[in-house]
Amino acid sequence: MNANWTDLRARTALRQIFDAAIASADPKLTIAGALPAKPKGRCIVVGAGKASGAMAAGLDAAWPDVDLSGVIVTRHGHSVPAGRIEVLEASHPVPDETSEAAAVRMLRAVDGLSADDLVIALISGGGSALMTLPAPPMTLADKQAVNRALLASGATIAEMNVVRKHLSAIKGGRLALAARPARLTTLVISDVPGDDPAAIASGPTLPDPSTKADAQEIVRRFAIELPEAARRVLTEADETPKPGEIDADVRLLAAPSLALDAAARAARDAGLTPIILGDALEGEARELGTVMAGIARSVATQAQPGPAPAVLLSGGETTVTIGRGPAGRGGRNTEFLLALAVALSHAADIWAIAGDSDGIDGTEDAAGALIGPDTLQRAAAEGLDARAFLAAHDSYTFFDRLGDLVRTGPTLTNVNDIRAVLIADGKPRTR
Repeated sequence: MNANWTDLRARTALRQIFDAAIASADPKLTIAGALPAKPKGRCIVVGAGKASGAMAAGLDAAWPDVDLSGVIVTRHGHSVPAGRIEVLEASHPVPDETSEAAAVRMLRAVDGLSADDLVIALISGGGSALMTLPAPPMTLADKQAVNRALLASGATIAEMNVVRKHLSAIKGGRLALAARPARLTTLVISDVPGDDPAAIASGPTLPDPSTKADAQEIVRRFAIELPEAARRVLTEADETPKPGEIDADVRLLAAPSLALDAAARAARDAGLTPIILGDALEGEARELGTVMAGIARSVATQAQPGPAPAVLLSGGETTVTIGRGPAGRGGRNTEFLLALAVALSHAADIWAIAGDSDGIDGTEDAAGALIGPDTLQRAAAEGLDARAFLAAHDSYTFFDRLGDLVRTGPTLTNVNDIRAVLIADGKPRTR
């Protein structure tokens, strides 16, 4: 064992790396420099997402001399005072009545504007559920059923949003159409692989390159059970506005790649070599855990793709496919970590942290968790069978029993998941 890397030092370094990634995405630090030219007339602010409250507060503070008003919606517990901009709270990941009411109010807010007015849309991850207006003849109950089916299907967030756009009366560019003829600027905090702004919160102000046929294919491929009204919309409703039909002024405030850059700087400060594996890793959370264990072992035994002490950094959004049996508590990050711990077994000198940058992993009260070389040993001492908890998708309970959950509270931003695997010592094989 590398005596310089104690359990406390490794855990402290990982938490510093995780916190640095989140801090880099604070909208209050980035929004002022991204604002467009001030309007001759009014500025109407609309938006949705887990970071939209903090974005609205930053915008209100930056433009005290502009005739500004508006309404945005964020997740319960993520609200902050935003001056002249009203902040609503709604349910996530399954929409509720406030989600629908917020969408209606946004459409009313942008109605009847002139070319001298400016609409600023504040969009971040989570907006799809928080701003929900079912396309007729769907009801809110239909949309809730669709969201539950999507979340359990194993589809990626991008695939989910393709379906959501085509079942909505406000997403997929329809909010932009309602704002005409006002000038429109969209400020985005990305939580999607590749930072495609049309995929974030299902792109309410941006043209939609996907089609109803794409949505139908996703529904078939994942065997998603849709209410009859939703099936009618996917076959009978008009297409979403396509590229060329909407003028899109989009400005990126924060993104997973920038958060990983900040994490890498913190890693260097801690005496570690950062190895960024990418900001768009997807797939089943437990399978990624197994893959990441293999890469960590390669660093430790072969100094590939780099020598220890090092930290493997990655972002993106994995999925957890729930079978038909009962499932426990947990999110994609704690499931990733439990699979990683099982795959590493009792490997020495390897620690890891993983968490959702918004502070909530799935529907629980933790952002994620930490593991170390002794995780399975401590679990066994508590009578916890790691493999059984993994099979039951009960990773939250597992780490809660060990005291290894990471609780940040709402961070008021969202640049997707942050994963860091620390390899403290290398033991290269002789050839």
